Amino acid sequence: MEYLKKVKLRDWTESKAHSSWQIFKIMAEFVDGFEKLNKIGPCISIFGSARTKPDQKYYKLTVEIAQKLSQIGFGIISGGGPGIMEAANKGAFEAGGKSVGLNIFLPFEQHNNPYIDSDKSLNFDYFFTRKLMFTKYAQGFIMMPGGFGTMDEFFEIATLVQTEKSINLPLVCVGKEYWQGLFDWMKTTMMDGFANINPHDLDLIKIYDTADEVVDYINEFYTNKKIMPNF
Repeated sequence: MEYLKKVKLRDWTESKAHSSWQIFKIMAEFVDGFEKLNKIGPCISIFGSARTKPDQKYYKLTVEIAQKLSQIGFGIISGGGPGIMEAANKGAFEAGGKSVGLNIFLPFEQHNNPYIDSDKSLNFDYFFTRKLMFTKYAQGFIMMPGGFGTMDEFFEIATLVQTEKSINLPLVCVGKEYWQGLFDWMKTTMMDGFANINPHDLDLIKIYDTADEVVDYINEFYTNKKIMPNF
């Protein structure tokens, strides 16, 4: 409380005035994203760790998944950086598909990878504007192994689908060795132990190990379903 007594009203007011000007920067990120991404057509967003190396199996598997999705007509959206993001863009690039990168300025790890189409590269300062672009312009979501950022994106997308704030879309986690423990906990603790979710919520998410399983599921999902914008 002693610290709060020392806070000067003028400093507090100046800080709030600066926040008001941030609105224009946020609006600029929305406008830039909407204008560029409105033109790309159906896409799949792929998420995962920036720390995954090119010689690791999930990097190679991500390249394969992105290639196969590109070959059936989907563009690929990634976070634009290294690791799994690079692998996703690389797969799209090598297959001649649309390769989108939504980069964010961070003090470490993040930099644009070289496999993004020059006219489909966007840079963001704010995670929330970036995440909107991931979700608004994708017709499916693939979660590769990742850290806090991937988990954040996974649960936000799962919530949007669960609450019908997004239309029902394919949501796939790749790598049972990585994801199964989390799903077991969601079933035994979140659902059975505390009744915080129901069985239908878990049915919204699939777990697969191979590129063919992932692509076949997404392809089958849209066999008799119209591809359309999310919201």
